[in-house]
Amino acid sequence: MSANHMEHTATFNRRSFIGGSDARVIMGNDESALIRLWKEKRGEVEPEDLSGNLIVQLGVVTEVLNRHWYERNSGQVLKDVQRRVHHSVVRWMAATLDGVVESSGAVFEAKFMLPWSFSEEAAAEKHMAQLQHNMWVTNATNAVLSIITGGGKWIEISIPADSLYQHLLITAEKKFWRCVENGEPPRLFGVEPPRPRIEAVRIVDMSVSNSWGEFAALFRTTREAHLDHERAKSELKTLMPEDAKEAIGHGVRAKRSKSGAVSFDLLETESRHAPVE
Repeated sequence: MSANHMEHTATFNRRSFIGGSDARVIMGNDESALIRLWKEKRGEVEPEDLSGNLIVQLGVVTEVLNRHWYERNSGQVLKDVQRRVHHSVVRWMAATLDGVVESSGAVFEAKFMLPWSFSEEAAAEKHMAQLQHNMWVTNATNAVLSIITGGGKWIEISIPADSLYQHLLITAEKKFWRCVENGEPPRLFGVEPPRPRIEAVRIVDMSVSNSWGEFAALFRTTREAHLDHERAKSELKTLMPEDAKEAIGHGVRAKRSKSGAVSFDLLETESRHAPVE
């Protein structure tokens, strides 16, 4: 076999599957990126050269540190680092794993992200397609997103497998792969990622927030009045005859809905002239 033929075969093999980073493009909203990916998989253009992309390269060089930091802070051990895994049935679906958590089988994904406007919800949403794809390929029920930010922080986010989103993801990937095979340009699929269910694990000091202080003060000063208000509504409901559609008196009107729920309105004009009983 000639060297040129071997090089062509290796290139073809890289193009012969959909991976986790491809899933993000397929489920995204960038049509030009989708068309470029389609052309790459068809062998019409070379894969994009990311050697000059600083953010991508920061992710590459911090990956070893990311794994070490995760193991050190979580007490977990990672295996299958950079292992290529193909789906057991659909051979054109694959994942190159950053690692797998040995004790749980969770898919591990290491990322570097900029600190500006960073939020755990946005980070999970950004990488949701890749994580769900990798979980589907490996039959995992959970994924761990380990993030180092440019602000010197490390964040661990646990993402469970989402069967509904995975169904939509696989449907979109199958349609995309059909376009790769038949030469028809793909279209954006327009699937919104699920709202990430992030486990609450932190205790946060909000004493530096002026807005928090303002509403905390309002909460404290109105709490007793709120409790009195709720107790008054409960007592008024018990006093309202069961066969009454409305009950009016002392500036208050109670209305019963068809479902039996009772709501209250203030009658300002009546309250000023209501007789004392």
